[in-house]
Amino acid sequence: PWNIAAKFDVDMSFSVEDISGMLADYEKDKSTGMNIKEVATEIRAYTGGYPVLVCRICQILDKELAGSEDFPTLTSAWTKYGVIEAVNRLEKEKTPLFGSLVNKLYDYPEIREIVYEILFRGGSLRYNSLEKSIQMAEMFGFIKREGTKAVIANRIFETVLYEMFLTNDEVKTLSIYNEGKNQKNKFIVGNDLNMDLILEKFVESYDTIYGDQTEKFLEKDGRRLFLLFIRPIINGIGNYYVEAETRDYNRTDDIIDYKAKQYILEMKIWRGNSYNERGEEQLTDYLEYYHVNKGWMLSFSFNQNKQVGITHHNINGKEITEAVV
Repeated sequence: PWNIAAKFDVDMSFSVEDISGMLADYEKDKSTGMNIKEVATEIRAYTGGYPVLVCRICQILDKELAGSEDFPTLTSAWTKYGVIEAVNRLEKEKTPLFGSLVNKLYDYPEIREIVYEILFRGGSLRYNSLEKSIQMAEMFGFIKREGTKAVIANRIFETVLYEMFLTNDEVKTLSIYNEGKNQKNKFIVGNDLNMDLILEKFVESYDTIYGDQTEKFLEKDGRRLFLLFIRPIINGIGNYYVEAETRDYNRTDDIIDYKAKQYILEMKIWRGNSYNERGEEQLTDYLEYYHVNKGWMLSFSFNQNKQVGITHHNINGKEITEAVV
């Protein structure tokens, strides 16, 4: 009677409950003994419930991962760590979905700018449905609304987009990228990353190459340079993403996945001792959430009297290694 368009307000993504229902049906047939809620939660965390991604991860777990060297049975594949490995395999695939995503960035520079701001500059963009570039980025699936913020739609898209920005030919000529690439073998011990040594060598390389740069440069590109350094180290085996709820211009919590293990790293801009102590407390809370006992901090400091280097702390029973550049 009012002659208006009805609002279409249906969430087309799969919830944890939706995924759990599908896994329960699968479990009736296969009897893997999986923890359905844990696996469903992990799949949802990486995909944001994006249907194509959810289904492909499940397919990889069932058809490709089970029976492999690291996951010899269905029971070993259908776990949190199996999901992480399936995600890593999916992100390496050349799918039409990922190709379309990347092509849109070249077709629409305004979307590319938004995505770059969110990924590399800690951008916590305010969601504005009337802003054309925000509308377009959401329409093409790059971003979603989370509270009052515009964030990357899911972790898998985020990693694919990082890959695009960090592995082009221009990037590979940068000194900091080649420092990581040339020292790669030093940082891998068996199936583990030596994160302490990675931070130590990043501090040395950064100070040598960019030590005389301005505050504006450091605030703008510091985070991107660390990702350039670590990318060739984990290339082909690991990936990384940022927890959206911790992303702002002063700090981000980065999760590095490497061979089914997770390394928690907080990157932040130094805003004084009291702010730093709050950051340490927040990181220990996050480590508790992920059930790990060690984490790392990388602080970009503008203080002329800063002490560049590595320090070790024990806070609330958690081991923290902090690097300052």
